[in-house]
Amino acid sequence: MSQSLGEKLREAREERGLSIGEVAEQTRISPLYLESIERDDYKPLPGGIFNKGFVKSYAKFVGLDENDAVQEYSRIVAKTEGLEDKELRVYKSEVLTDDNVAGSMVPTLIFAGIVLAVVTGGVLFLVNYLQNQPSTPEANANANANANRAAATPTPTPAPSFNEIKVEFTPTVEAISLTSVVDGRQISEVVPTGTAKVITARESIRLSYYRGFADKVELKLNGKAIQPPPAPARGGPVTFTIDKTNAEAIYTAGRFVEAGEPTASPTATPVATPTTAVTATPPPTAPSTPGLSPGPVIRGNAATPAPARTATPAARATQPPRPAATPTP
Repeated sequence: MSQSLGEKLREAREERGLSIGEVAEQTRISPLYLESIERDDYKPLPGGIFNKGFVKSYAKFVGLDENDAVQEYSRIVAKTEGLEDKELRVYKSEVLTDDNVAGSMVPTLIFAGIVLAVVTGGVLFLVNYLQNQPSTPEANANANANANRAAATPTPTPAPSFNEIKVEFTPTVEAISLTSVVDGRQISEVVPTGTAKVITARESIRLSYYRGFADKVELKLNGKAIQPPPAPARGGPVTFTIDKTNAEAIYTAGRFVEAGEPTASPTATPVATPTTAVTATPPPTAPSTPGLSPGPVIRGNAATPAPARTATPAARATQPPRPAATPTP
């Protein structure tokens, strides 16, 4: 009678003088599994590919052909344990299914509670939102119109009181040599790039710097940015003075203004002037005297001389003869 696979493995182990513990330590297989393999009882093993791996490792360690051992294990399982293994799996499946159903109730209840809480919170939020809405569309429209009107209406910024004049001078490209006269006291210094030089005075501030830096500085008057003055047309440094007489005008205009220049130019609306048509009236014609030319015609203050009167032959005929001149004795 031929030996079974388990007997072959046990005999090969004993020939090498190895114990179950030594084989288990070297192959990393549980001693319980090794003893079951030697008894040809594969029920305690996990089954499937794990059983084949255990058999293959055991046979290789004790010096048997591992492929032959795996093939023989497959034949044994197919003949003797095919039906039993199938019934065992069905039975275990039923038991595991019952256990899983009983254990799965807790996560299901937790999930249901979370869903219920989310739905409740959503309903409460919706009710609160609807209660806070305006009662009519007209009220909503009026509220929106008022909000838009308030946003569109600019809030005028009042000009500060100039009891104290504060100028911030900041070079933007390179350091600038600045000469300042503060309330009559002159100071000359170099202001680094990007550094705001704050100058404070009670009466007046006069600043002077190279004309080439006219567009390379930033100025602020009492916290408001103002446009720096341009370079003078006839050469020389940029020089300007801010005092109590022009500080408010410069602050309002945001730039330097000349004396008497308005800070805000209102837009003039041209008014159409009605045009009255004047019709020239010809001067009255003087009555003509036979044999005489008309006299001068006076229009306004200018007199137009008329040609000399010339007596016509008919007029000479009607005129009486002049008496002869009587010599004076």
